[in-house]
This record gives sequence, C-alpha cells and structure tokens, in this order.
Amino acid sequence: MSDEKSVPARSTVTLGVVNGDLTVGAHATVKGAGSPPAIRVNGTIYCEGHNTFEGNVTVEGFEAEERAIVRGDLDVNGNVEVEDGSLEVYGKMNARQIDVDDKLYVSMSLSAEDVDVGGSICVDGSVKAGDIDVGGTFETKGTLTARSIDVGGTVVAGARVDVGTLEVGGEARVAGGRISEIDVGGSFESDGPLEFETIEVGGTVNIKGNSKGGEIEVGGSFRAEGDLEFKEIDVGGRVELTGAATGREFEVGGRADVSSLKLSGALEVGGRFYSKDEVTARSIEVGGSFEAKKATAEEHAEVGGSATTVEGLTAHSIEVGRRAEVRGDLKAEEIVIERDARVENVYGKKVMLESGAEANDISGEEITVERHCRVNGHIRYTRELRVAEGASLVNAPQKVDEKQL
Repeated sequence: MSDEKSVPARSTVTLGVVNGDLTVGAHATVKGAGSPPAIRVNGTIYCEGHNTFEGNVTVEGFEAEERAIVRGDLDVNGNVEVEDGSLEVYGKMNARQIDVDDKLYVSMSLSAEDVDVGGSICVDGSVKAGDIDVGGTFETKGTLTARSIDVGGTVVAGARVDVGTLEVGGEARVAGGRISEIDVGGSFESDGPLEFETIEVGGTVNIKGNSKGGEIEVGGSFRAEGDLEFKEIDVGGRVELTGAATGREFEVGGRADVSSLKLSGALEVGGRFYSKDEVTARSIEVGGSFEAKKATAEEHAEVGGSATTVEGLTAHSIEVGRRAEVRGDLKAEEIVIERDARVENVYGKKVMLESGAEANDISGEEITVERHCRVNGHIRYTRELRVAEGASLVNAPQKVDEKQL
C-alpha cells in the first residue's frame, strides 16, 4: 500500500519507513529513526532545496534542487538527479546513475554505473563506476576503478587506478595502476608504476616507477623514472628515461636523454640523442646529433648530422651523410662515407670514401678512396684498394691478411 508523505518547508521531522514517495519542502530537515538513525523510502525522494538528512538513507530514487546534504550513507537503487545545485554525502554512496549539475562530495566510497557532474567531484574514499563525466575537476583519495573517465579540467587520484579510457582536457595526476587509453590535453603524471596501452598527451608526461605500455605520443616532454617497456615513443619535445628502456620504435624530434635503450625496430633522431649506456636497434637514423657509450644496429645505420660513441657504432651497413661527423669507431659489412664527411676509425668489408671525406684509420677487404679525400692514419686492406688521384694519404697503405685487421 502506497503511503506518500510530505515534509513542510523549514521543519524538522523524524521518519523511519515511508511506503511511497517522500516530498521534502525547502530548508527542511529529515532525521532517521532508530539507532543508528536510518530512513527508508520505498519510492522517490523529492527535495525542493537546501535539505538535510540526518542518518543513513535507503531509497528507490533521489531528486533534488539546489543543495542536499546526507549525514550518513546514501543507497539509491535507481537514479540520483540534482538540478542547479550540489549533493554532499557524509558516508558511503551507491546509485545506478548520478546526475548532478554542480558539485558532488562523498566522504567515504562511491559506487555507480554512470556519473555525470557538471562542476566537480570530490571523494575521500574509493570510487567504482562505469562511465564518469565531469565538467571541472575530479578528485579521489582512494582507489579508482572505472570503464571511462572524461574530465574537462583536472583529475587527481591519490591511490591505485584501474581505468579503461582517461580523457582529460587539462591535467591528470594518478598514483599508478592501469589505464588502457590516456588522452590528456595538458599534463599527465603517475607517481607509481603504470600499465597502459596508449598515451597521447599534448603537453608533458612524468611517470615514476617501473612501467609497461604500448604507444606513447607526446607533443611536449616525456619523462620516465624507472625501467620502461613500450611499443612506440614519438615525442616532439624532450624525452628523459632514467632506467632501462625496451621497446619497438623510438622517434624524437627534440632532445632525448636515456640510460640504456633496446629496440626491436627503428630509432629516429631529428634533434639530440644521448645515452650513457648501450643502444641497440634494428636500424638507427640520425638527422641531428647522437651520443652513446655504444650503438648497435642489426641492419642499417645512417648519420646525417653527428654521432659520438665511446665503444663504437656497429651495424650491417653504415652510411655517413654529406658533411656529417662521426667520432668513435665504425664497424659494418659495408660503410659509405659521403662527400665532405668526417669520421675516425673505420672497419668494414667494403669501405667507400666519397670525394672530400676525411678519416683516420681504415681497415677492410675492399676500400675505395675518391679524390680530395684525406686519410690521416693507416689503411689496411686484404683484397683490393682503389685510391683516386688527388687523395691525400699520410701513410702508405698496407695489404695484410685477415688476422692483421
């Protein structure tokens, strides 16, 4: 039997169970019965504005205008809707769908299928939801689990996250966890290890702890403190990797500082690249400057700008472009030093110095030195040597056997 009730405006009443809808007048307060205080409404609560509920509230539906306060748990089997105002829950909150025009605050945990808030969400406990859509800021101090999060301003998650899609117009800061897709217009920061599939950020990214993911595309700067596993990195600005980095493709247009880097695919450097340890890749292409302790390319290496190594650059084939400069040994099956390039020691089966190139020592099976080239050290070859007129050799070439190379 339905038993609809109304609470007069600016009054204070005590209710236990209502077998129907409950309408609460403006500026009215409803207290729960029993200990602890509790209110159960087997229908929908309609709040006319600036209403307070003292005690735990269990209801089928909850609709309010302006401001509503629940000093206890709020358990809604259906939907919550607050027009032109805010909802404050000083306890736990559970609902199927939540639609609040301005602000939502929950002092403990929040659980819902869908959450849509025009202003801001602040949850002191954990959050578990399907889709979360916030126009301004979203902050939670506990764990965060969601299928998708779309926030126009800022996201702050103080504990581990498990999120499918994160889209943020401004800034996002999380404590680590798992996020499949990250799309942030401003900056993204993770204070702990992170698992991800894609990161697409227009500004800056900072990840702390050993992390694992897929594709990384950053317009500004990317920094990872700890070991990093990835598929692709494409950064227009600066990259800084403090731990061991392992991935497939790496492309930087600005500046990259890494510890060690191991790639199964290509390394492309348009700006400046520095590694204090070893770099390995299927191919290495340097348009700007490259510096590493040691570099190894399984297939091809191409230097268009400058390259410096302590223990040498090794590849199946190496091409040093016009006017490029390489410091450190070059080792490959086939090496081409193009016009007016400068290199140091060269070791290869087939070595070609084009017109105007300069080298120190050259060792190989077949060596060609074109006119206007200069060799400041020694030439050692096992099969064939071709030296054009006008080339400058400081020392006479030596034909040796393979053991002497």
